[in-house]
Formats: sequence, C-alpha cells, structure tokens
Amino acid sequence: MMTAFSKFDLSGKTALITGAAGLLGREHALALLESGATVVLTDLGLEALAAARDTLSQFAEPARILTQAVDVTQPKIIDAVADRLAAEGHAIDILVNNAAIDPKVQGDQGVLETSRLENFPLDQWDMQIRVGLTGAFLCSQVFGTAMAESGKGGVILNIASDLSVISPDQRLYRKDGVPDEMQPVKPVTYSVIKAGLIGLTRYLATYWADHGVRCNALSPGGVYTGQPEDFVRRITSLIPLGRMAKRDEYRAAVQFLCSDASMYLNGQNIVMDGGRSVW
Repeated sequence: MMTAFSKFDLSGKTALITGAAGLLGREHALALLESGATVVLTDLGLEALAAARDTLSQFAEPARILTQAVDVTQPKIIDAVADRLAAEGHAIDILVNNAAIDPKVQGDQGVLETSRLENFPLDQWDMQIRVGLTGAFLCSQVFGTAMAESGKGGVILNIASDLSVISPDQRLYRKDGVPDEMQPVKPVTYSVIKAGLIGLTRYLATYWADHGVRCNALSPGGVYTGQPEDFVRRITSLIPLGRMAKRDEYRAAVQFLCSDASMYLNGQNIVMDGGRSVW
C-alpha cells in the first residue's frame, strides 16, 4: 500500500504551466519540480522564460526544465507546441492554467479612470478575458483531450483567486484627494475571469472523469510583494490570520492538487486566503 507521502511523488510526470515566468508561475513550477516532475514553462517572452529557467535550475536539474514560448490566445500556437512536445516524447500529465493579466490599481499606470466600470474599455475586456479565461479553455481543450485519449488520465489545475468567491473590496484602493468618480478600482474583468475559471473547473471535472482526467481550482489570496504600507494595512485588516501570503505558501497545495495525494478530489475550488472569504 502506498503511504500518504509517497502519493506526492511526481517522478516520471510532465507538467505544463502557463504564465510560468510570473511570480506565482515560478512558485508553481518549483513546487512540481520538488515533487519530481519535469516542467514545461510557457509564457509569451523568451527572455522572461530563460530567466525563470535559470532561477529554477538552482533548485532542480536543468534537464527537467523545458521552455516554450506560447500565446495562450492562439489555438494554432498551442497545437504546434503540443505537437512539438509530443514529437520530443513529452506527454503532458499535468496542466496548470496560470496565465492571467492582473491589472495593478496604481495611478502611475494610468488606470485611475479606465479601471472604473463606467469607463472600462471594451478592448481591455476582450484582451484580458482572452488571456485569463479563453486561454485556459484552449489549453484544456488541447492538453486535456490528449490526457483523455492517452488512457492514463491526468490533472488540470486552474489558478483562480479569492475573488472567485468574493467581490473585490474597492475601499482597498481608495486614494486621498481623488474624486469618487475617479477613484481606482479592481477592474471587472478580474472577477469575471476568476469566477469563470471555477465554472470551467466544474465542467472539465465531469467531462473527462471517465477517462481519468481530474480538474480542480486553487484560489490564492493576496501575496505580499512589497506593496505600499497603507494597502497592506488595509488588506490585512480583512484577513483573520492578520497578514498576506508569502510567495512560497501555495507550493504544498499545488503538490497536493497535482498528485495522487488528491486522487479523489475533483471539481473543487480550494480557497487559500488566510480566512478572508469567511470573515
């Protein structure tokens, strides 16, 4: 009988991570490398991917870290990458849909007025949903189909957010001396995308279940990355644990959700937000 800890072993498995050059993308990759998987880092920029690979190579064998430039909004590019990986003998066992655009609510980025619902540009709505939601659908379509047809099954993990289950508290972003109609807000797209990922998770969890393909979601809370002191004070007042997450605190959850340790977990949204959504 396998022990509980042995079920976390991902040796011989290959995981593909979208948006892997970003802050949490690298952490997800490191989590899977720690469990023995080979990882395929995908993102738009080759330089950012190379930097991520160099960083991760300090913790794992470089041979287990592959990179592919992928625009998750382009089906032909995803298909080409899937074909290339298959030709090189890399069958994807785990797909982590992590690619997203997370608009930062800061005046110096010019989003004070355009972040507000009344003025939110249609081109931004279309582009952000293409990346964060359509991209997850397209990657799941390609790699999930391959998992189902392989006879071995696989795992799809969608990275959502605590804003998949709660509304953004726009008071967090208020700026002194700014009129109400110009106050920055978390854009509508972020909430729509993250809630949509939960719907996609539930759909995929039942669609290929008879072929051994499981799908779950992980919804992180805010991660501390040196944000302004006033913002940190405001958001931590909403979190029962009294702090934001450290960047490495989601690794064990990713290992659990992508391994046989969670083999009977399917269609669920695991919310890790320090308790913010239950207060």
